[in-house]
Amino acid sequence: MMLFASFACGLIFGAGLLISGMTQTQKVLGFLDIFGAWDATLAFVMAGAVAVSSLGFMLARRRGAPVWTGQSLWPTHRDIDAPLIIGAVLFGIGWGLVGLCPGPALVNLAGLGMPVILFVAAMAAGMIGFDAWSKQKAATPDRSAAAIATSTDG
Repeated sequence: MMLFASFACGLIFGAGLLISGMTQTQKVLGFLDIFGAWDATLAFVMAGAVAVSSLGFMLARRRGAPVWTGQSLWPTHRDIDAPLIIGAVLFGIGWGLVGLCPGPALVNLAGLGMPVILFVAAMAAGMIGFDAWSKQKAATPDRSAAAIATSTDG
């Protein structure tokens, strides 16, 4: 049942991206061009999405237990750290240069256009690279000044 729910959510999300025009790179770039031929229609799309998702989150919190899984997985971290800021900057740069973000890029893969294929390949390589870097960083012992001082005290 969980697989069906995931597929249905992805299908609805993809259809929403298509209907709203979020998969059209020129429309997105027009929205980002605030000093040129600005296209404000995506602001209304985003406002509608925030309103609908806010209502959905409010109803989900009231419900208590989810329908198709044992527990809700609400975010627990609320801090703003360097990885969050760096990720947001990279996301914004990519969105501004190409006019795509991950969801619309995956929807646009259906057209098999070479620019979209390259974008998704680069996005996947970045995700795999970050995952490998995170695992390597977690496996590397801490060699900070405090760790070195602690190891020489004994």
